Amino acid sequence: MADMQSYTIGQAARLLGVSPDTARRWADAGRVATHRDETGRRLIDGKDLAAFSVELAGSGSGEEGAASYTSARNAFPGIVTAIKLGDVAAQVEIQAGPHRLVSLLTREAVEELGLEVGMEATARVKSTNVHIDRT
Repeated sequence: MADMQSYTIGQAARLLGVSPDTARRWADAGRVATHRDETGRRLIDGKDLAAFSVELAGSGSGEEGAASYTSARNAFPGIVTAIKLGDVAAQVEIQAGPHRLVSLLTREAVEELGLEVGMEATARVKSTNVHIDRT
C-alpha cells in the first residue's frame, strides 16, 4: 500500500475552501492534527483532513467570503472522504469546501485511479454526470 498522502496548511486550506490563515488557526487550536516533516513544514495526514472536512461541512463553519468551487468548467477540487466498493460498481464521495459530491462509477475505474480516502481528487460535473480526476 502506498504511503498516505499528507497536505501542507496551504493545500489543506484550498481543499477546505478557506484562507491559509484560517487553516493555520484551526491547526493551532487543535481542531485538526498536524505533524512536521524533515524540513519543519506542518503537514496534515489525508485521512485526518478528510474527516475534518466532513465535520466542517456538517457544522457550516466555512470562512465567510470563501471562493465558490463552481466554475465555467464545473470542477470541484477536494478530498476523497469515502469509497464504497461493490462487485462491479463503486461510490466515491468528495468534500470540496462546503460541497459534498457523490459519484457512481465502476470499481475498475476506482482501482485504476488508485483512489483512497484522504487523497486529493477533482470532481468534474457535466449535466447529470460526475467524473473524478486524480490530482
